[in-house]
Amino acid sequence: MKGATVTKMGKVKVLITNNKSEIKIPVGMRLLIRKCCHATLEYEKIEHNAEVSVSLVNDKEIHALNKEYRNIDRPTDVLSFPLGENGIYDEDPDTGAYLLGDIVISFETALKQAKIYGHSLEREVGFLTVHSMLHLLGYDHEESSLQERIMREKEEAILSELGISRDAAFTISEHSHK
Repeated sequence: MKGATVTKMGKVKVLITNNKSEIKIPVGMRLLIRKCCHATLEYEKIEHNAEVSVSLVNDKEIHALNKEYRNIDRPTDVLSFPLGENGIYDEDPDTGAYLLGDIVISFETALKQAKIYGHSLEREVGFLTVHSMLHLLGYDHEESSLQERIMREKEEAILSELGISRDAAFTISEHSHK
């Protein structure tokens, strides 16, 4: 294609830990989280390699983190701990990758919210991952209603690209919700 510019996207390393062994993570969930992290960076045109840490926890653990870091005495669905500021990130000295930060997802709350909202667990975890990735990249919906709307539009666009938009039926083919 003459005149077309090809942008090389960076790679993202996603470190996923399940901090509570009583939580059974369905097959395919780790791949979904990685895809959501990559899709968010691609959508935001981040060309640099990056690293992000994702922890899957229960309500008790996220409650303690929410209280400690946000002074909110209840569980929540997801917490984001960005390491960068204004697009400036520390780099891994060995790989040179940007260290974006940490995402903590309450898998227990994700299960509840999927039922409440009437969509798949994959949709819920995908949404929480993309939402948190946008926080790691500097977006803040608590700043203004405009920022909130911008985040929602980006979230839906990214999830739509992955085939897990609000309107799409997406499931990973296994019997995972026990």
